[in-house]
Order: sequence, then C-alpha cells, then structure tokens
Amino acid sequence: MTLALVHRGDAEHGVDRLARTVAASAAVRASGAVLALPHEVVDGARAHVHFTDRLWGASPEASADAIEALAARATLTVTLHDLPQASDGARSMERRADAYRRVVRAAAAVVCTSDYERGLLARVVGVDGAAACAIVPLPCERASDAAEPVPLRREVGVLGFFYPGKGHAEAVAASAALPAPLPVVAIGRAAPGHEAELAELATHARDVGVECTSTGFLDEEALVARMRSTLVPVVAHRHVSASGSLASWIGAGRRPIVVRNAYFEEMAALRPGTTWLVDDDELPHAIAIAAADPASTHLGADASVRPDLDDVAAAYLALWGSA
Repeated sequence: MTLALVHRGDAEHGVDRLARTVAASAAVRASGAVLALPHEVVDGARAHVHFTDRLWGASPEASADAIEALAARATLTVTLHDLPQASDGARSMERRADAYRRVVRAAAAVVCTSDYERGLLARVVGVDGAAACAIVPLPCERASDAAEPVPLRREVGVLGFFYPGKGHAEAVAASAALPAPLPVVAIGRAAPGHEAELAELATHARDVGVECTSTGFLDEEALVARMRSTLVPVVAHRHVSASGSLASWIGAGRRPIVVRNAYFEEMAALRPGTTWLVDDDELPHAIAIAAADPASTHLGADASVRPDLDDVAAAYLALWGSA
C-alpha cells in the first residue's frame, strides 16, 4: 500500500520544511513512500502529516477540520508540533488544545519530538494514552562546511519566526545590560500577525540603547550563511514546545547559548556538548563571554549531532511499519 508523506508546499514554514526533508529521506529507503500534497492522497491510502495548527488552517478549528477530512479517507499518522501551553493565553490555549485533541482522535498513531512535548500532550491537551505516543526527535544535519571559519558579524542572533516569547525580547534585555550593547538580529521574519509587535520591539530596543533588526525570510543557503557568521547565537524561548531553531544552529556548526528549561535540558542530554545552557540571569554574562571568545560558540569538526536525518527517517519507517 502507498504511504503518502504529506507536506503543504510552504517554502517558509519550518515544520513543512521538516516534513519534506524527512519524507524525501524516507522515500529513498522505502519504495512505497511518496511525497504528496494533501489533495494528492488517494482514498484508502496510508498517510503521515506533521501538524501544527498554524500550518494547516487559518484558525485552530480550521486546521483540525483539515486533518479530520484527510483522516476520513486515509489511515493517518501524525507528528505533533508547537503543542498548546499556558503561554498561549487562556482562550488561545483552550482553542488550540481542542484542535489538537481532535487531531489525536483522528490519528491511528501519534508522534512527539521530545518527552517534554509528550508531557505537554498529557498535561495541557489532556489526551488519554499520551504515554503511548512515540518519540522521534527532530533531526540535526551538519552543514558540509560548518567547521570552516568565516568572518563574524558583531551581533546577537535569534533564529526563527518572531513572535512574543521566542526570546527576542530577552536577547535585547541581555544586550542592553552589557557595557557595550551588541545589535540584536531576528534571523527570519515575523510570524503572521506579529509584524507590529516586531516593530514595537525594535522601538523599545532603541529606547534602551540596542539596535534590533530583522533579516526577513532567508532561503536555506542564505540562512545557513547568516547562522555561521553571527557572533553570538542565542536561544532564549519562553514559549517552547520544541525548537527547530536549536537544531538549525547546531547543524550550522554552532554551540548556541540556550536559556535553561526542561526541553532544552533534554536536548542537551540528547546531543552532549552542543549547547551552552545558562540560567535567565546568566544570559548577559554568557553573551559577553561569547563575544570575547567566539570559539566558545563553535562546534569542533568531530562533534556528533546525532540523531541525524538517517536516524530519524529510520525511526519513522519503523513506526509506519508497525502502525
């Protein structure tokens, strides 16, 4: 039976890029696996989707509708991303949690990318059987030239879509606490609906003596180049269920400064030596150290970043074989 590995054709969304990347790797290993857009899934097929409500619909309700419609004509397995949590705000969390519950009910099997997210599934979404949810980590792929030195930009970089809680404001505050503040750059663009808040942060940053800018969307080549050339890579999420940006920094050969929480502690244990964990109040000091010693945020050529794409594709094929 054909296994349709579904993507949305969204070149800018990290979850959809992940879906395509994993699907392409799995399709090489399994002759019956094919990349497909939702409308290309044939009735009676098996299918897998990577789900976040912000990718699959204009609202949480619409996104759940889309998944239920797909599940009505295919045996569906689902990887959940961006799980609802308290920092969404009470009303948004309630709507998102209901959408995720509907998606889980429609699925034959469910995957999370970390134990931390499986805990969110159980605690926040309240789904029965969350303990049976499979764990397949986000893959990390080391860029072929990641260990080669490049000229560095004097900036603090925060990677990924901008939205409140992503760590940009924390980076600005930490930079403002330095004797000589560094510019803060949002590497990427504002998430839809958050453009005004990005502009507000830039204004606030100027008020506290920090230049804060955004690169806008960067294609893969430009994105990797910017990650490699940023002086101080920072991951300071307050709203986190998983972090593709952390895996991207590591793949670009960087050892980012990461503000400690349960998810990032799990990732530090998964890939030892690839992150620099700090507490909230240590962030300014860590940035100062990194700026003075840039080598501290670069991985050696022999650093292991596994599980890599091969590992993750193999884990999914095993899951699909048993689902």
